[in-house]
Amino acid sequence: MADCGKKLELSEKPRFSFFNRSLSMYPAASAMDSPLKPHLQTPLERTSSFSKLYNSIESVRSTSNSIKGKVKKLCSIFETTATAKALPSPSDEPPQSQLSSKLKPSKSIGPDCRISSFLTSSTIRLPGTEDRIVVFLTSLRGIRRTYEDCYAVRTIFRGFRVWVDERDISMDSAYRIELQSVLGNKNVGLPQVFIRGNYVGGAEVIKQLFETGELAKILEGFPVREPGFRCESCGDVRFVPCLNCSGSRKVFDEDKGMLKRCLECNENGLIRCPDCCS
Repeated sequence: MADCGKKLELSEKPRFSFFNRSLSMYPAASAMDSPLKPHLQTPLERTSSFSKLYNSIESVRSTSNSIKGKVKKLCSIFETTATAKALPSPSDEPPQSQLSSKLKPSKSIGPDCRISSFLTSSTIRLPGTEDRIVVFLTSLRGIRRTYEDCYAVRTIFRGFRVWVDERDISMDSAYRIELQSVLGNKNVGLPQVFIRGNYVGGAEVIKQLFETGELAKILEGFPVREPGFRCESCGDVRFVPCLNCSGSRKVFDEDKGMLKRCLECNENGLIRCPDCCS
């Protein structure tokens, strides 16, 4: 019976001490008093390493703050010396009479004088166009930069609502020959502008005059069209098919009984619009 009681006591003991909550939550005093094992000493070593790292970071911050303070001192020193050099001394200032003589202009040149001198200084003139604005341009898009410059100049003048004699060299080769003879050069860029018979320049000159406001003063006196005006005959293209040959460039000669070249139109069978270009 005694042996059976011992066996029951042994069987009542838990098989694993891990599931015994009393042992896991409240260890024995002997275990607490025993020295720590190596794997339990690692947290203490980690805390000491973290404290060392924190101390090193604090030392780096302190050194950086001291360097910033030195840089600020040097900057303040150089700024004070630079301002001292920039400020003139009272002895170097000229008297008031000399300043007034320097500020007085010798001649008063107004904008009207500059505009008139600009127009009259041009030695290149286009005869028979003293009462109009003439722009030589092209409507073809073969060269992108040339087309964009022509479109920009046309848009600037249409913004002022003034009538412009647009001479498209792609529509009529006679305009190209005329421009080459006036400028005396075969390699001529487009567009080219003439105002009151005087040569003004190309796209860059017109853009500069427009941005500075001088172009508006130059165009004073020209008749202004109604807003949104558009020629019903040509649609502001300035050309229409020939009324004599209907654009075929050929007419029938009854005396000779054969076709001959129409003399009223250009090489494209076009004539100037009689409504807006007369």
